[in-house]
Amino acid sequence: GEVAVSWRPSAEFAGNLYKGEGVLPASPQNVWECIKPVAGGLRTKWDQNVKDFEVIEAISDTVSICRTTTPSACMRIISPREFVDVVVMKQYEDGTMLSAATNVEHPLCPPQPNFVRGFNYPCGCFCIPVPG
Repeated sequence: GEVAVSWRPSAEFAGNLYKGEGVLPASPQNVWECIKPVAGGLRTKWDQNVKDFEVIEAISDTVSICRTTTPSACMRIISPREFVDVVVMKQYEDGTMLSAATNVEHPLCPPQPNFVRGFNYPCGCFCIPVPG
C-alpha cells in the first residue's frame, strides 16, 4: 500500500503539523496490534524511532501516563530522547481504534540521565476499518 503524507503550518507553534494516511491489506485488529502504544507491544520491534515504551501510571483501563524513549540518530549527533505523555486509547462501535496523547509532567518520571526530555504536542493514531 501507498502512504500519503500531508502537512500544514501550525497555528500553535513554529513548525508544521503532519498527517500520514494509508490503506493496508490487513484486519484493523492486526494493524492496531502493530501501532498501539502499550508496554511490550510490537511498535518497538518495527519502528526504529521507538526504543522503549513503558507505563508509568495506569489511571484507568483507557488512560495512562507513559514514557517513550528514542535512540540517538545521525551517528549520535542527535541524543536519545524521552517523552512523557498522557495517553488515551479507545475503540468505537464501528471498529475504529484510536490513541491520542499529549505531553505531561509526572512525579514518578523525572528527567533521566543520558536522555533529552522531549515535548509532544497533542498527537494521535487512528485505525479505521474500510469496506473490503
